[in-house]
Amino acid sequence: MVRTPLTPEERERGERLGRLLREARGARSMTDVAASAGLSAETLRKIETGRAPTPAFFTVAALAGALGLSMDELIGRCAPEAADVPGAPDASI
Repeated sequence: MVRTPLTPEERERGERLGRLLREARGARSMTDVAASAGLSAETLRKIETGRAPTPAFFTVAALAGALGLSMDELIGRCAPEAADVPGAPDASI
């Protein structure tokens, strides 16, 4: 089965997610956070570095829980700005 190549926007969103998770992890070790979320450290490493830019919803939810982040916060900080999305309503109205 061949995967459809990711769009530049999907890659950028994955990089934003990785940066956010790294920042939220702070001084905690990757192994500690991964274990708290029920993941391998390698999976977390791939997400944080953008090598796994589209992790499964339940993986992201587990990481959010382990890091004390809400899913709303993750979505809000990882989604592109409304002005950058073609066809999005103008927020200034």
